Amino acid sequence: MDELVVSTEVYADPEEVYAFLLDFPRYANYSEYLREVRTVTGDGGPGTRYALTFAWWKISYTARSEVTGVEPPERIDWEITKDIDAGGCWRVTPAETDEGDEATDEETADPSDDAPCEVALEVEFDPGSASSDALDLPRLVSFDWVLKKAIPLIRSEAERVVERAVQDLEGSTRDVDLDVYVDSDRI
Repeated sequence: MDELVVSTEVYADPEEVYAFLLDFPRYANYSEYLREVRTVTGDGGPGTRYALTFAWWKISYTARSEVTGVEPPERIDWEITKDIDAGGCWRVTPAETDEGDEATDEETADPSDDAPCEVALEVEFDPGSASSDALDLPRLVSFDWVLKKAIPLIRSEAERVVERAVQDLEGSTRDVDLDVYVDSDRI
């Protein structure tokens, strides 16, 4: 399995971050290639299924995903349910605070005063498990060529989604420092 983890700090309440990330259909606003996310069934919790329509070059594809577990406000697990062995999670790790150092309502009223929490998007996938029957390719275009071109886009898309989500959560634009871990020769 290839692995990609994109993480950063976000200055927002962990419960707010979790609720924001649970609203999966909004992700189409952050991605260059994800055109639409349609809820097939569910409310964002375990068992919720989505249809994700991607478009790149001359190819359009609808992936199916399912939320497989949640641990509010710290984790949302998901997996792709057809055509490729892939899955991952969103992790929200609250900032550590000193014992007995509780913030007052006045101190937490301004979001810019929030202690940062860490947000991470983790993705695991096996490109070898991808089904060539899943795509209607143009003539003379091989499935292997498509994989070779598309797999490196996963990293830039993950980075884009995390950066844009952070900007929406914080309500402002700033340079978002990302930590990126890759365990793959293809990404």
